Amino acid sequence: MKIEHTDILVLGGGPAALVTVATALENFPDKKITVIKEDELSLVPCGIPYIFGEILGDSDKDTMSCGGPMAEMINIIIDTAVSVDIEKKTVFAHNHTITFDKLVFATGSNPFVHKSFENALHLENVFTIEKHKDKVDALKSYLADKEKVIVVGTGFIGVEMATELRSVGKDVTIIGGRHVLADAFDVDMALQAEQIMKDLGITLSLGQHVSHIVHSNGKASCVELCDGSCIHGDVIILATGYQPNSTLAKEAGLKLARYGGIWVDEYMRTKNKDIFAVGDCCGRRDFITRDPSKVMLASTSASEARVAGNSLYGLKYLKGFNGTIAIFSTMIGNRVFASAGVTEARAKEEKIEYTVGFFEGLNRHPSTIPDASKQSVKLIALKSSGQIIGGQVIGDKEAGEVINIIGLAIESELTAHKLVSLQVATQPLLTAAPTTYPIIKAAQQIIRN
Repeated sequence: MKIEHTDILVLGGGPAALVTVATALENFPDKKITVIKEDELSLVPCGIPYIFGEILGDSDKDTMSCGGPMAEMINIIIDTAVSVDIEKKTVFAHNHTITFDKLVFATGSNPFVHKSFENALHLENVFTIEKHKDKVDALKSYLADKEKVIVVGTGFIGVEMATELRSVGKDVTIIGGRHVLADAFDVDMALQAEQIMKDLGITLSLGQHVSHIVHSNGKASCVELCDGSCIHGDVIILATGYQPNSTLAKEAGLKLARYGGIWVDEYMRTKNKDIFAVGDCCGRRDFITRDPSKVMLASTSASEARVAGNSLYGLKYLKGFNGTIAIFSTMIGNRVFASAGVTEARAKEEKIEYTVGFFEGLNRHPSTIPDASKQSVKLIALKSSGQIIGGQVIGDKEAGEVINIIGLAIESELTAHKLVSLQVATQPLLTAAPTTYPIIKAAQQIIRN
């Protein structure tokens, strides 16, 4: 087998890989860059639930690739890397052997399934939510003539899958913890999401964990809960999270962090300074607590990839990647639910002395604007200094950008005192009124507290 050489070798085809390549091209245009990826067409991970509803409806509408001018500037290999020799700086794939100067692991994540479910994965009608196009297409095809769907898992992917399947007429039951989106929202906000899901016709089975999946003749018949009751369904979808795809790195001898991600420093370097890791495959730290984090987000992956792409041949910026602020947003029905940083529940768990500011107003001004609707903003801050450490927003589509302002405030370590003097562009058809801008009003309440 012919041995090829490349300056920069990226393993993976997801958002982290693409951003690493784009950033490396900008910084090191004279370097040869090679990408090894398993699939010719990669799916946009955040868009996968919408393939199953009316918004996308087809996996062909959710693909991404190293396309355009970038494709002409890099070497793309469709293959699977099977081993890495760190000392010899060599990656062995099924059909290729490549030596490198710099290596970036961007191998993403795989579905996480609790041990009690593992023996059910071979069943005809039990699925996880994969990121490979062929597997997503197989699930969509199987669902076509099925009526009753059980979604196990009440995180963002589970909720989005449930709502999208309901939008095409499926009878959907979602099973999970005490509340939906519990890791990202406090109870007062989560209850609003649950009410919308009920109004959509989704059955919520909350506060009960799944004991096991009952099956016979190669097919699941029902999900049995811890109280002994059973929920019957034609299809069972396990939306129970993801875990780092770090086996290749581990077998190569790289150090892993807690939760199984590849250990990296703030510049996304492993213990070997010529080898980097970005995206879901790497270990992460919480921005606020500095504890290891299991949060997996494309936005976090893109930030890590920019840092790595800048740092491949030396540190260009002193500020590295300082941790994930866990910033999320989703739509349930016609309402946006968005969150960043710590919740009140997390603050209590971490024994953080905090205070809360809350404001509910309208997203347009005056209130007679035809599409005006309620917008709620909740800010969480350190009690002693007023530094913003968390926030939650419920509103119309602009809430997705309002949470980004809160995310910037958290990452920039801004206080409520800084936010009350925030200068914002307001316009009757686009935003809340300047006199009652929700972030500012919530910050004012923090100061009063």
